[in-house]
Amino acid sequence: MKIRFLSVIVFVVSILCVSCDDTTDMIGTSLTDNSDLLEVETASFSVSSESFVADSVLSRNVTGYLGKIRDPETGNYITGNFMAQFGTLEDYTLPEKDSIVSLDKDNEVVADSCSIRLFYQSFYGDSLATMNLTAHEMSKPMEEGVLYYSNFDLKERGYVNNDGMKINKTYTLTDLSVSEDEREDASSYTPNIKIDLNKEYVDKDGKRYNNYGTYIMRKYYENPQYFKNSYNFIHDVCPGFYFEMNDGLGSMAYISVSQLNVYFKYKADTIYVGTSTFSGTEEVLQTTNIVNDDKALEALANDYSCTYLKTPSGIFTELELPVEDVKLGHENDTLNTAKLTLTRINDDYQGDNSLDVPSTLLLIPSDSLYRFFENEDIVDYQGSFIASYDSKYNNYVFSNISGLITSMYNKMQAGKKNDANWIDDEKNKNWNKVVLIPVTITTNSSGTITKVVHDMGLTSTRLVRGTRDNDGVKLDVVYSKFKH
Repeated sequence: MKIRFLSVIVFVVSILCVSCDDTTDMIGTSLTDNSDLLEVETASFSVSSESFVADSVLSRNVTGYLGKIRDPETGNYITGNFMAQFGTLEDYTLPEKDSIVSLDKDNEVVADSCSIRLFYQSFYGDSLATMNLTAHEMSKPMEEGVLYYSNFDLKERGYVNNDGMKINKTYTLTDLSVSEDEREDASSYTPNIKIDLNKEYVDKDGKRYNNYGTYIMRKYYENPQYFKNSYNFIHDVCPGFYFEMNDGLGSMAYISVSQLNVYFKYKADTIYVGTSTFSGTEEVLQTTNIVNDDKALEALANDYSCTYLKTPSGIFTELELPVEDVKLGHENDTLNTAKLTLTRINDDYQGDNSLDVPSTLLLIPSDSLYRFFENEDIVDYQGSFIASYDSKYNNYVFSNISGLITSMYNKMQAGKKNDANWIDDEKNKNWNKVVLIPVTITTNSSGTITKVVHDMGLTSTRLVRGTRDNDGVKLDVVYSKFKH
């Protein structure tokens, strides 16, 4: 620990009202000439850190990840399988049955065709890599309100209908069946993976249909209440589809919108081509199943030359804050600011396919790792904090975690009053530990954070590792106290 005493004074109101965003860099701007009120000291502490493997994360993200890639830095293979449900508009309707022109030989309503489109606006890897997936019909819906983690295996848990529709699809992210001119017209074309559902379909009751779209239409005319809302549609008609990677290597699509489209013809004053679209939105569930090479991740976590941050569902960094050292000799002082700085190590691999650096990190107590996301908590800058990657300084800075350190210290002191061995109790082993997690945040029009979820994209970085004996991770603090 390094301590420096400043024989300077600040306004009382400035000390008592330091905001959560203040940093030690600003301390000079709050100094005054009144030398009879407060003393200010600064100190610097080393923080120990280590990597640990996150076997899974809560898969609550509007973006789906589909593909398989090889991490160029580590050789770890990462596979993303994606489940999508489709919703309806409230009180959805089709044209009157007797207006449908698309009919079979028995004058029964049919769909001309049916397909699923998985739209993406970004991807990782080679857009010309040949990939292969299977679209599985779900046997039952994944329910809202249930916590599904990224290692949830839908096939193993019985959510995939083994006797249901299975469509095999070979694709490249650059759809060569679409002309280059069309692909370059961003106003009318969004890249997508198209999966046709036009082979014969047999429903759970054994009824046969010429394609899946015909099944959808006849279910509507059988009972329009099935389409009254998304809940009814998912439970009575279409529980969703699971898109599982079979083969191929080199691309990962970030699916932003999924659509189930049914095409048919109907007659009004003339004959029209109708399209009925059911979309995957935030109102219905979408999840990603991530498959990692666990041995490769364990090897990285055991690399003591650095710590790692890798997503999706990869490696996090845990820090042990020197809470007792920070408060030693300052038990009655005010801890005004505590700035935590984490320096990034530049990647050895600098190829075109290097993974992105995590843009936003969440810092929370280690014991809150699951609870924070399960409760859909929002960053409050008291027990949870975020920091953005600063490319200029190649680091992440949490400008003020003093409230968290004070809270940890007070909790420890209260525990020791009742139990002198409180710190040594196994259940309190994480009392002064925090974890760094790459996240994606959503903000409203005023910039207020409204949602925090795990970053499920492909990101990776190494951080300088901290120990109690080096300055790899620094905690810079500012104390103040009234002069007597």
